[in-house]
Amino acid sequence: MNPPGKFYRLLLTGAAGGLGQVLRERLKPLATVLRVSDIADLGPAREGEEVVSCDLGDKAAVHALVDGVDAIAHFGGVSVEGPWDPILNANIVGVFNLYEAARKHGVKRVVYASSNHVVGFYRQDQRIDADDPMRPDGLYGVSKCFGESLSRLYFDRHGIETVCLRIGSSFPEAKDRRMLRTWLSYDDLVQLVTKSLVTPAVGHTIVFGASRNAGLWWDNRKAAHLGFEPKDSADGQRERVEALGPPLDAADPVAVYQGGAFVTAGPFDD
Repeated sequence: MNPPGKFYRLLLTGAAGGLGQVLRERLKPLATVLRVSDIADLGPAREGEEVVSCDLGDKAAVHALVDGVDAIAHFGGVSVEGPWDPILNANIVGVFNLYEAARKHGVKRVVYASSNHVVGFYRQDQRIDADDPMRPDGLYGVSKCFGESLSRLYFDRHGIETVCLRIGSSFPEAKDRRMLRTWLSYDDLVQLVTKSLVTPAVGHTIVFGASRNAGLWWDNRKAAHLGFEPKDSADGQRERVEALGPPLDAADPVAVYQGGAFVTAGPFDD
């Protein structure tokens, strides 16, 4: 029997991605076995790991991937704006395959890596919370809206609890002025994922993933039961970031909307 707060087998999808690589190392204390998966090469299994290559669009492969796991941290899929077909396969078909597999194999907790781009067409002078309507800023954002809605269905109908993480910008440091508000440190990311996995009775929770930055656009009071208390802040990076270049024109959509460059990106110009 595993001790309280520890799973026997925890699945991490997208383990070759930027955040997946961080979580691959730092979620190990939560599980006896960490099953890591991606379509990209993950190298050999490390101590306490199982490595499984899987295309999320392959139903049979996803069902085999989920067999025997106790919980899922789903970070797999396309993470940027781009052509529709790859987004459709990984983020729409793939997330459906994952929840169907979770249902059939009795998995009752999923942490779903959603995105702030679900609400990217709110203005930067607005402050929003989990109850405000979705306003995606592109096809990628639409795919994350689908994932959040699907996870809601699987909670209401099948009792699978999900915490949807509307991740801001998780990098070693802020890269531009927008990230001074949206930055999520790796330490705060790991805390957020951990709380989302181990907190009892989360139901269907939406939480915004950002560190303790000044001028946040997102209110997390409706996810207070997770106990997520970010420790880091981008505020100390302001001087370095502002020295990178002048601010954008105030009328530029990239400066107007919370989604930043995503509001003008994508295959809509032909």
